[in-house]
Parts: sequence; C-alpha cells; structure tokens
Amino acid sequence: MRCPYCSSEDTQVKDSRGAEDGSAIRRRRQCLSCGQRFTTFERVQLRELNVIKRSGRRVRFDREKLTRSVSMALQKRPMDRDQVENMISSIVRRLESEGDFEIKSRYIGKLVMEALANLDQVAYVRYASVYKDFNETRDFARFIADEKLDD
Repeated sequence: MRCPYCSSEDTQVKDSRGAEDGSAIRRRRQCLSCGQRFTTFERVQLRELNVIKRSGRRVRFDREKLTRSVSMALQKRPMDRDQVENMISSIVRRLESEGDFEIKSRYIGKLVMEALANLDQVAYVRYASVYKDFNETRDFARFIADEKLDD
C-alpha cells in the first residue's frame, strides 16, 4: 500500500479489524519511510458495475462518489459515521447482488433517497433537491408537502 504522505510503498499493517458489519476490513498502517499513520479499508467487490447517466454516457460505478454525495446531504447533521457507512455498504451490496452490470443513475438515486428517508429527513430533502433538480423554493415546499414531511 502506497503512503498517502510520501508515496513510499514500504508500509506496515499495525492493526486490522472488521468494519461495516463485517463487510470490510479496516487496517491501520504506518509508513516505514516517513513514520506517518493512515487507515485503509478492504472490501469485497462482487462485480464491476457501470452507471448509465441521464445523458446515456456510461461510467464506472464509484463508491467514493456515492459516499461524497451522501456526505454532502448529511453535512452538519448529527449522524454517526458508522451508520452512514452501513447505509452505503447496504446500497452497494444491493446493486452488486441484483445481477445487472449496468445501472441507471436514477435507480441509484432512488435507493439513496429511500435510505436517507429512514435515516435523516433534512438530508433526505437536501439530496432530493439535487436528485429531482429543484430550481426554486417552491420546489422544496411542494416536495415536503407531497412527502408529508412537515408532521
């Protein structure tokens, strides 16, 4: 594993443990060249997935991109990091196990919306504003009314 600080490939694993409900291994490493410590995650990847964008363009599925988009929706929300990782792992496992190698981006968005609706209502609305392409405040009000979120 290459050190993210000095790019040396001479690193040593100091600690390993299960993460994300056993679907990943968290490894704490130390670079033998510069002494810095860092964490890596090892996950099982069942298959290579491609995402079909709205434009029809195909790109490789990127778990990190999914994590970033969910993190943006959850920004400044009182959320446990493990809870978020478990949610993302659950979505990825579902995508990998469904059998399709190509998945429409709208379907991934739908799965994220379902997961966020159960996790955090504010993040759900934030994500919806991008997913459903809100253009004005009226779109937020309509969405909240339609989803009956103002209970």
